Amino acid sequence: MARIINKDTIVCMSLSARPSNFGTRFHNFLYEKLDLNYIYKAFTTNNLKDAIYGIKALAIRGCAISMPYKQACIEFIDELDVSASSIQSVNTIVNTNYHLTAYNTDYIAVAKLIEENQIENTTPFVLKGSGGMANAVIGAFYDKGFKNGIIAARNQQKGQALAKRYGYKWVKDETEVPTEQAKLIINVTPIGMQGGIEADQLSFPTSMIEQAEIVFDVVALPVETPMIKYASKLNKTIISGADVAVIQALEQFVLYTGIRPEKELVEQAADFARRG
Repeated sequence: MARIINKDTIVCMSLSARPSNFGTRFHNFLYEKLDLNYIYKAFTTNNLKDAIYGIKALAIRGCAISMPYKQACIEFIDELDVSASSIQSVNTIVNTNYHLTAYNTDYIAVAKLIEENQIENTTPFVLKGSGGMANAVIGAFYDKGFKNGIIAARNQQKGQALAKRYGYKWVKDETEVPTEQAKLIINVTPIGMQGGIEADQLSFPTSMIEQAEIVFDVVALPVETPMIKYASKLNKTIISGADVAVIQALEQFVLYTGIRPEKELVEQAADFARRG
């Protein structure tokens, strides 16, 4: 039987340059299983300011924020939670009585994955990218005590600013980094993203993937990016964007509803979302 939407249905949404079905399927699956009068819809926009103000004006309960809006939306927010203010990057907005509070559940997800994979904070890493997600990833690694990091970013201004904030080194291109120093490589760019112009490309050179011990790609779709596929054949320790997506989406769900589902139900929701 189809769920009935009525005047009391609570609306949640997402804003992304490239909307996907993952969040939509994940959240709506849980709403249905938990019999919650909520609905979730993905959107894109060419007018970020009005989109954010629309969230407030229409009493939309929550909004997930993805590339390229994670930093640009900050000026339109009423309040930043410490998870967002400390890294100046937003991926979640919660509307409470027409007051918008921003969070970053990406940061929470990455911190949990560092723990789950038991990554030693002495491990040297190279992170490629300098956008909003890069801030969340770098912030989590920094707060876990990682000291030996290099940020590779073509955008010199953003890359240098990000490196300086956390005391890491900046290089313009990852090929400038000796491969033996890249024990952990992290892609925080759209390279390998489904539907993008670089969907079939590796985000790091094959030599760096081969030398790395741990390969981390934050791109969530496809579940196996070209880099993840290549690293899998080499039996590397892998952290995927799909792993990040599930944890951060769960934390968003909790912020929107106040309910934390059982682990088994979350796994079912994640499996359903990945098949969309």
